[in-house]
Amino acid sequence: ETVLEEGTIAFKNWVKTGTAVYRQFWIFDVQNPEEVAVNSSKIKVKQRGPYTYRVRYLAKENITQDSETHTISFLQPNGAIFEPSLSVGTENDTFTVLNLAVAYNNTADGVYKVFSGKDDISKVAIIDTYKGKKSIYAVFGAEINLKGIPVYRFILPSLAFASPLQNPDNHCFCTEKIISKNCTLYGVLDIGKCKDGKPVYISLPHFLYASPETSQPIEGLSPNEEEHSTYLDVEPITGFTLRFAKRLQINILVKPARKIEALKGLKQNYFVPILWLNETGTIGDEKAEMFRNQVTGKINLLGLVEITLLSVGVVMFIVFTISYCACRSKRVN
Repeated sequence: ETVLEEGTIAFKNWVKTGTAVYRQFWIFDVQNPEEVAVNSSKIKVKQRGPYTYRVRYLAKENITQDSETHTISFLQPNGAIFEPSLSVGTENDTFTVLNLAVAYNNTADGVYKVFSGKDDISKVAIIDTYKGKKSIYAVFGAEINLKGIPVYRFILPSLAFASPLQNPDNHCFCTEKIISKNCTLYGVLDIGKCKDGKPVYISLPHFLYASPETSQPIEGLSPNEEEHSTYLDVEPITGFTLRFAKRLQINILVKPARKIEALKGLKQNYFVPILWLNETGTIGDEKAEMFRNQVTGKINLLGLVEITLLSVGVVMFIVFTISYCACRSKRVN
């Protein structure tokens, strides 16, 4: 019943989640745009947020099962409900940010391909590919306690954002030699090919694990692992993910340009942070109590399989932006 197969309880609850998943946004509000444009000064930013939306509440679409590879392909409809009680302001708040669209406006996200668990229950609901590309990997970090349940924490390692010299898997993110300092720059990945050639770069929030020169022209950043790293907490007996936090920052490369009024006074390149986001989900208190009772008592987990819903989205947001452009990367273990 824990296998993702039509007719099982796991499959029914996987198709449409009953667990609240939230996506939070923090906007980098530029405090001195005129000073930067005239004097090429450091960019002073002030983080404003979170602005919180409930996501992944719509049922999956175009579900196709492959009995040979034991995988399931699907589309995840996009939908977001603003949560005022979990936000610092309203959707009408104003900010000073770079005037370049970087939003994703697709009505559906995918195609995703996940493992059904038919041949290996430890892989149930783990993403195999996204849009035909392999998903990124996580590594073991520590054993911790979540609401009385021992779990293993897996983290997105700094190597995932390393330079091609440190991590050859990232060679396709080095698209030129000057900005990347001959492909030695680390902590930011060029995804311009995904964005119609726009100079869009992704990183961890506040340039966590990035080269010092990346954040040097920016004031107002405070990277720390506790707030800005990506992780998932997995219960080792069942393989269910009981909590996750997927964090990512969107940046725009800005260069001097004589023919553009706002840029002709610049004397250096900037990786300008636009926003960072955190998508998170956690097992509820009631489900946690049921989980403790049934797992420790070795009772059938049929009533708990909807917890596997959290597993489905464990690396979706990272895969959403990274894997689409990746030449090759590793699957979540």
